[in-house]
Amino acid sequence: MESYFNLPNKVVFCSKCTLSNQRPHSISEFKHTKNREGAVYLKINNNGVCDACKMSEIKKSNIDWDKREKELAELCDRYRSKNGDYDCLVPGSGGKDSRFQSHILKNKYGMNPLTVTWPPLMYTDYGYKNFRSWVDNGFDNISYYSNGEVSRLLAKLSTKNLLHPFQTFILGQYNFAPKIAHKYNIKLIFYGETHSDYGGPLVETSKSLRDKSFHTYSNLNDIYIAGVKFSELKENYKITEKDLMNFLPMEESLFEKTNIKVMALGYYLRWEPQEIYYYAVEKTNFKPRPFRTQGTYGKYASIDDKIDDLHYYTTFIKYGIGRATYDSAHEIRNNHISLEEGKALVKKYDGEFPDRYFDEIMEFLDMNKEDFEKICNEFRSPHLWKKKSNSWFLRHTVNKDGTDD
Repeated sequence: MESYFNLPNKVVFCSKCTLSNQRPHSISEFKHTKNREGAVYLKINNNGVCDACKMSEIKKSNIDWDKREKELAELCDRYRSKNGDYDCLVPGSGGKDSRFQSHILKNKYGMNPLTVTWPPLMYTDYGYKNFRSWVDNGFDNISYYSNGEVSRLLAKLSTKNLLHPFQTFILGQYNFAPKIAHKYNIKLIFYGETHSDYGGPLVETSKSLRDKSFHTYSNLNDIYIAGVKFSELKENYKITEKDLMNFLPMEESLFEKTNIKVMALGYYLRWEPQEIYYYAVEKTNFKPRPFRTQGTYGKYASIDDKIDDLHYYTTFIKYGIGRATYDSAHEIRNNHISLEEGKALVKKYDGEFPDRYFDEIMEFLDMNKEDFEKICNEFRSPHLWKKKSNSWFLRHTVNKDGTDD
């Protein structure tokens, strides 16, 4: 069968968790095109174990976490300001991760963090309340609301061209923080976990710095936003370069001069989403969603943006991997649920259509359900999907009940 997006043609599932080799690695969003040139996917070795599970074993047995935490303390000692000026920057929206990062840096390591927020396109009520309670309880914050007309257009284009309605938010997550750090002469930026926690290259286990390819560029001619070349966006959609630059990272040569270090706090501290959640509730009064998140069984992760649920539905269409797969795989690795429990949760919730905010999102994007369904069907890779009786079914599933299993 033909496979789209450079996906591995043969679907293989990890023997220890619910992930398959169709799980994409994080890539630089401004290099993201429809055919995903150069994209890399989850590696599963000859023993049937994926890189995410191998990373989990490394974290459990091969890393001296006391030594790592000592390295973090020494790093903070080198950069801590003596007069209370900002000495580190924490990007976030007030969810569990950014609360944990900012709180522990301030209260355990004596740092003076500035928090920065690239707001969701469509805040949920509870997401916004969490944001307010975060910054109202001890943290300065800079939020940047980009041109709404441009943001809406780019979100619409990224949905049509990439089936990726979340791209403009991800661009801001990666690109806004270094720019603010530069303006305030802050040398440390702390994100959360490493990409290798989710199956990214295992080389991340040996370094705390994030790859600069995620937050720098060297040539505007190589830039894509919403699947469209930078120059074509200006020419065909009458968007000014100034408006587009808000979504871009720092120019590489400027970034090199700043000596800014973009760090993963999860390199130094053992990062488990469930434990981070408990910490955020106990120490910072974080509130989970008041109901189960559609597409999965939890209610505390990625709950700020109404588009978030639709984003995970689109990953189910493109890669055959929905939100329940992502969540269960992580909880299996952390020994919170068994593999069989994870498979049952995937069967029950993966691919559930997120209709709670769907009509609002379509209105925001100036689209309708028929338009969206048509786009989804265009992005169903033949090696993943089979149409029977006018309905779509996965050819292969972790439960081995796909049409071709």
